[in-house]
Parts: sequence; C-alpha cells; structure tokens
Amino acid sequence: MTATTPGLRLGPLLRYVDWETGTTATVWVEADGPRTAEIRCADGAGGSATTFRIAGHHYALVEVTGLTPGTTTAYEVLLDGHRVWPEPGSAFPPSTVTAPAVPAPGVTVAFGSCRWAAQPTDGPDPLGGDALDALAGRLATDPAAVRPDVLLLLGDQVYADEVSPATRDWLAGRRDLREAPGAQVTGYEEYTRLYEESWRDPEVRWLLSTVPSCMIFDDHDVIDDWNTSAAWVTRMRATPWWHKRVTGALMSYWVHQHLGNLSPAELAADPLWNTVRTAPDGTTALRDFAELAEADPATARWSYRRDFGRTRLVMVDTRAGRALEEGSRSMLGPAEERWLDEQTPAARGSYDHLLIGTSLPWLLPPLAHDLEGWDAALCRGARGGPDGSWARLGEWLRRRFDLEHWSAFPVSFARLARLIARAGGGPGAPATVCVLSGDVHHGYVAEPRWPGGTGPVARVAQLTCSPLHNSISGTIRWGMVLGWTRAGRICGGLLARHGRTAPPPVRWRRTGGPWFGNQLMTLTLRGRSARLRVERVGPPGAGLVTVEERELSAGGGGRSRPGA
Repeated sequence: MTATTPGLRLGPLLRYVDWETGTTATVWVEADGPRTAEIRCADGAGGSATTFRIAGHHYALVEVTGLTPGTTTAYEVLLDGHRVWPEPGSAFPPSTVTAPAVPAPGVTVAFGSCRWAAQPTDGPDPLGGDALDALAGRLATDPAAVRPDVLLLLGDQVYADEVSPATRDWLAGRRDLREAPGAQVTGYEEYTRLYEESWRDPEVRWLLSTVPSCMIFDDHDVIDDWNTSAAWVTRMRATPWWHKRVTGALMSYWVHQHLGNLSPAELAADPLWNTVRTAPDGTTALRDFAELAEADPATARWSYRRDFGRTRLVMVDTRAGRALEEGSRSMLGPAEERWLDEQTPAARGSYDHLLIGTSLPWLLPPLAHDLEGWDAALCRGARGGPDGSWARLGEWLRRRFDLEHWSAFPVSFARLARLIARAGGGPGAPATVCVLSGDVHHGYVAEPRWPGGTGPVARVAQLTCSPLHNSISGTIRWGMVLGWTRAGRICGGLLARHGRTAPPPVRWRRTGGPWFGNQLMTLTLRGRSARLRVERVGPPGAGLVTVEERELSAGGGGRSRPGA
C-alpha cells in the first residue's frame, strides 16, 4: 500500500510569543492523521512535536525555539518531513514569526469580537466586509503597513447556535434537524466544523498564521445566554442534548483556543496537557475535564495573563465561572477574584499599561446599565419577593434581552471598580488602565469618574469593539444611542428608583462613538503613551477606513481627532 502524502487540515496559527526573552513561540496545527509536526524557520529556529488525538482528530502545538530577538523570520510547516505550508501557489506572503526586541519599546494590540464566519455564496455580503479579512488584505499587500504585535479576539469566535446555510446542510446530512436542538451544533465533531469554516477563510488563515493571537470565549461559542442565571442552567440541564453540547464546546475550546493562550512553562505545569499529549488518545481525559468544569466551574481556570514588555494583559473569563444563585450572584467566583487581584494591584509597578480583557463591557450606556441593575433587583426579589410576579418578569426579561453584563452583577461591577482604582493608583501606578470588550455589536469609548477624588491617577477607559463581522438590529441600535442621552439617563434613573438599587460607585460618560458596522480597534502603547485607532470596514474595495484616532495617555484630556 502506498502511504498518503500528509495534509494540513487547519492552521497554522501563531499563538504565544515570548516577550521576556524574545526567543520562543508556539504554533498550533491540525493534521490529517497521526504525524510529526515541524516548524522550520528561515533563520534556523524551529521545533517539532508529535500530534495528540482528540475524538479522531490530530493536533499539535509546536514550541519554536532559537528565535533572535528583534527579528522577523519566515517559517514553513512540515508533517512527517513533507512541506504542507505555505500552500503551493499561495497568493499570500510567507508566514512569519516576529520575535520582540528585549526590552521591547512598546506593543501594538488590535482587538475586536463577534465574527460570524460564513461567507455568501453569491452577491454582496449582507453583513458587510469582514474586519479580519480587511486587515489581512492590508498586511498582505502593503509591506509598509504596521503589523499588530498581537490580535485579541474577545469572544464569539464561532457561533454554535447561528450556523451558516452550508453548515446547516452539513448537519442535516448527520442527523434529523427536526429534533432539538435543530440546526445548532451538538458535540465535539460538529464544533470542529465551525472552526474549519471560520479558520479556513483564506485571508483569516494567513492572518492567524503570522500575527500572534490571544482568545477568550463568550456566549455564542457555546449558546446565546450561556450561564445567564441559575434558573437558565437548571432548564438547560434538563434537556436531552445540553450535556453533549456544553461538553463538546469546552473540549473544542480547550483544543482550538485555550492551549495557545498559555506559555510553554504554563503548559508544562498543566496536568491535563501532559496527559493528553502523551496518551494514545486524549479524548476521555479531556471529556472528563470538560464535564467537571461544567458541573463545578471552580475546577477550571480559563482566565490567563500575558505580559508584552511593560504592558500587562489580564484576560478574564466572564462566562464559565459565574456564581448564579440569586443571593450570591457574581461574575467571578471567589478563587477567580483572588487570582485577578494577584495579577493587577498586587503587581503594580511592573507595567506601564494594564489591559483587562473581558468579553462583556464593564461600562454600558447608562440606560442599559440601569435597566440591567433594575432587572437584577427584580430577580432577587426587591419587588414582591423572589417568587413573586416581578421576579418572574425579571427572569423573562433577563433571557429575552440578554441582561447579563457586569451591570447585572452589581456586586461584581463595584468590585471591578475598586480593583481598577487600586491598580491605577498610588506609587508605581500605570499610565492607563483599559477595559477591552466586545459583545454589543457596536463600538464606543467610555471614561469613568470616581466620586470625591477617590479614583486612580491612571487614565481609565472602557474600549468596546464589536463586531468584526456581524450586524445589529435597528431597534437595538436606536436603544444604544438613546442610552447615552439625557433622556436615557432619566429613564434609567426611574428604573433604578423602582428597583431600589444603590447608585454605582463610579459615573461615566461616552467620549467616543458610538460606531456601527464591522470594525477593529488598535492600541499603540509606547513608554507611558497610548494611542487608540478605530477602523471600520469601508465600501467594497476600500478595506479598513480610520474613523477616529485619539491619545489615551494619562493627562491627555481624551480629545479626539476624527479620521478620514
């Protein structure tokens, strides 16, 4: 029998790049079978790893060593000695690894969320151009274009509950879509279809092969309203399909997204990784982990920290680890809150900029904030008790209108405000503290003010960027605009009074936006200066168009300059 030529099913994705030594990176691939994956760089750096097996799929996370700090080198991927990347005849430049200089002069961070990956089969895209496609096009065709040092994907990398027509047809070939959950994915194999559809987009595939990425999930990576409330969880666990769905979601997230978020040292200390990569088949071990993580969220930590020179990123899981009982609702569990505190105020002085990545915005339009606080008060029984009609109305509203951001967890909202004040104040305070978020399908900048001079000395900003490729209804768009107006604040105040909610510990105002359409934000951090650029996908052929630039440095005043 003649052996088949090895093939690359998915990837490569350039994930972790070490900013402490500038010599190490990791590259993720999916192969077509059990293989030895090798990354071979033009300057002699490289690495290899045997694939690990999950549910009949074969993956490798290759540690690349020997990089030279401050240089960019092209690389190729080999499987069992056969070159499989770059693809023959590719129109894209070679994929590269850029090793940062040590010490690095600064970092450029591009970020956004909510990318529905399906492409139209004919005619114009009803959702408009894809921001990641546009970024890839610019970097591939313009050698002088500034390449981000890292791409932060802040949730909804795949849509398990809103599939494309092509994926619906594929699902229909596997099972009867008249049975629940219908045209939604269930289980690991169907999740792999979503990642293939998303990451095999030619422009995005090349982009992720050459720009390092950090990722975190949001609800649509699993299902809309994921972990909205204890009642929601009880209802979902009673369905015959939920267990397979959530287990497959967490398994596929661990493989496709989470592994690449971690450093080689963190991976080496991870018992699950060591079991999976050395076992003949890691499926059972990973499934057991996912089942336990769903049943007891405290057993898994999806949050992580990355340092880019003098910039610290703390990526926070605001979905899987929630405490949901009405008497003790919290966005983060106790262990997660302690971990977050260890990464921020406790380490003050070791960074010039603090980035807190959370898929859900901390600061919403004031009307939306008060609406969610009012709804949370109803659900816990502020009007008529926890079993009364107001509480039932609150639970219905919570699910119907996705009222489950930080504002819906008032205790957590206040804790984050205190953490930011501590992290951004006192000796050694960073110049900026930026909360990076997505989810709400539009973009804006909001800046908080603490009462009585109790706030931090750092410049604090909520930077919300969404979607990369999706849409927003006219009703929600109108509501988000209204939410920032004086009328919206008055309406919100009436809701707060009815719900008997305490005033928030900070006040805030919108200082940029709102911007609608598919978009991308980029932070350029140099020394103690910070500059924000907001870009929106323009008409066909226009690529990314700058709509605003502004300084965010401490004392910069927040004045903006509209773009072209």
